[in-house]
Amino acid sequence: MKKLIIWAILMLSWAWAMAGCKAADAGPTDAGTESTGTETPETDTHREDGHRITAVYPQMASYPDETEFIDPKTGEFDSEGFSKVYDVWWEQQRSRREVSTEWADSLNPFFVSSIRQFLTESPDPDLPQGQSENRICSPVNVYMALSMLAETVDGSSRQQILTLLGADSPEDLRSQASQVWKAAYCQDGAVTSLLANSLWLDERVPFKRETLELLAEQYHASSFWGTMGSQKLDEELQAWLNEQTGDLLKEQTLGVHMTDDTLMALASAIYYRAKWTDEFYESDTREQIFHGTQGDTACDFMRQSRTGTYCWGDQFGAVCKSLQNSGGMWLILPDEGVTVEELVMDDQVMELFLPGSQWENEKFLTINLSMPKFDAASNINLKDGLMKLGVRDVFDGDKADFSPLTEDGEGLYLSQASHGARVMVDEEGCVAAAYTVMAVAGGAMPPEEQVDFVLDRPFMFVITSDLGLPLFAGIIREP
Repeated sequence: MKKLIIWAILMLSWAWAMAGCKAADAGPTDAGTESTGTETPETDTHREDGHRITAVYPQMASYPDETEFIDPKTGEFDSEGFSKVYDVWWEQQRSRREVSTEWADSLNPFFVSSIRQFLTESPDPDLPQGQSENRICSPVNVYMALSMLAETVDGSSRQQILTLLGADSPEDLRSQASQVWKAAYCQDGAVTSLLANSLWLDERVPFKRETLELLAEQYHASSFWGTMGSQKLDEELQAWLNEQTGDLLKEQTLGVHMTDDTLMALASAIYYRAKWTDEFYESDTREQIFHGTQGDTACDFMRQSRTGTYCWGDQFGAVCKSLQNSGGMWLILPDEGVTVEELVMDDQVMELFLPGSQWENEKFLTINLSMPKFDAASNINLKDGLMKLGVRDVFDGDKADFSPLTEDGEGLYLSQASHGARVMVDEEGCVAAAYTVMAVAGGAMPPEEQVDFVLDRPFMFVITSDLGLPLFAGIIREP
C-alpha cells in the first residue's frame, strides 16, 4: 500500500501580555465552535452536523469593568453593583485556582527535558542574523499537542509518548491533560488564555468516530472534513489558525498547505493575553549597550525601580516581572563567565520556576531593573529532539501504529516536526507566538537594601501562567 502522509499541525500558539489592548480588537474566537464561550453541560461537549464535530467551551464570569459602574452624569461609583459582579468572578477564579496540581510532579520532568532539548539545539540558519542566535519554545503547547497525538496512535507509538509525558496509561494522560487544560484556560476579560484544538480530515478516508468524539470530549477538539490538497480546505485551515491567533501570524499560516496524499492535519492553539502588573514608563527608556554573541549592540533598555523579590543561585540571579491577575515572566541572568547554555542545564534554574518548587535563596528589596526591548524569533526542528527524548516509532512507517484513527492506516508515519516561535517585549508587556508543524509519509547573596538587575548580556526567560505552567521559555543572545 502506498504510504500516506499525515500532517499534524500540533500547535499554533499565541501569548499576548499587552496593556491597553482591547479583547474585542485582538482576541481570537474558536472557528470550530458555533459560540465560543457558551456554557454547556458536561455531557454537551460537542455537536455534529455530518461535516464536522464541533467542540464547545465553558463560559467564564467576566472581570467587572470599573468604568461601567460609574454614573456618567454624577460620576458616582456603584460599589454595590461592582461588588456583586466581582464576587461572582472571584468565586469562579478561586474554584479554578483550586484545580488539582498533581500533574506537577509527573509533568515537571517533561518540562525540564523539553526546555533543555529545544533551547540548546542548533538554530535555523535561514533566520536573520541576531534572530538565529535566540531560541524560543512553548512547553505547555507541545505537551497538549503530544497528548492529542497519543490518542491517535497505539502500541509502542503511544507508549513512547506516554513515557515522555509522565503518564502511566491513556486514562492517566487524559486526566493529566484535563488538569493542565483547566489550569491554563481562562477567558474572563482580565486574562485571556485560550486553548483551541482541531483535526482536518480527508473525506475519502473512513476515520474512527469514537476517537474523534473522544478528542472532542477530552481536548475540546473540533473535526472538519474536506478534500485534501484543495484550495478550499487549505483556506479553511488557514482561516481557523488566523482566527485562533487574532490574525497575528498571517504570514506564517500562508505557508500551511495540505497535499493530495495528506491524511490528516491536527492543529492546537493557545492564545494568552494579560497586562503587566507594573508597566514600564516609556519616558524612562534609554539607549544602552547589550553585549551579545555577535558583539556590542545599542538598543533601548526599559528601566524600573520597584520593591520585589530577588532570587539567586550558584551561578545566576533572577526576578519575576508579574502579569496582572496572571503569572509572570521570569528573567534569569547568568553570572559573569557563565553561558546561557549552562544556565538551561542548571537544575537550580528549573527549580526556580517549575510548579510546586520551593525556593529559599530570595530576598525582598529594591530592584533596579533594566532590560532591553526585544523581538526574538527562532525555528526548531522537533523531529530530532523528540527522537532523542524517546518518541521514535511515530516517525517510522514500519513501526508507527495509527489504528485508533483509521483502519486504513498501513504505512502511516510522522515525517516532519518543526516549531517556530517569536517573543516581543516592550514597555506595555510581551507578545509571544509559537507554532509546530508535524508531517507524517547569580551566585552571591544580594546587598542589604537594593540590587541592580541589568540584562545587558545573554539571558534566559520563562513566561508562566498563574498556576505556574511554563507557557514559553527562551534564551536571548541578541535583542
